[in-house]
Amino acid sequence: MTTLNIRIDERIKKDASKMFARMGLDMSSAVKLFLYQSVEEQRIPFELRTVNGYTKEYESEILKERDYIKSSLKNKTIKPYKTIRELHTAILNNK
Repeated sequence: MTTLNIRIDERIKKDASKMFARMGLDMSSAVKLFLYQSVEEQRIPFELRTVNGYTKEYESEILKERDYIKSSLKNKTIKPYKTIRELHTAILNNK
């Protein structure tokens, strides 16, 4: 056996300890579970998300689409609409 020391924000430690206690675990057991599961799966055992709540891949896709729209508006290859009603009217008139 070996010892693992980690530095963590005091508030996070307190909140995590309370949460794990409700699950019947102490901090050491919870960290061991995380480490064992990581080794078993050969990855972090949960999906990582950006600060916006998306996976890295999905956020990258969103940003590419945003850049495409900005470029298309700048190059005037798409028409902007000021209101939903204006867009709705344009859709109906194109049919």
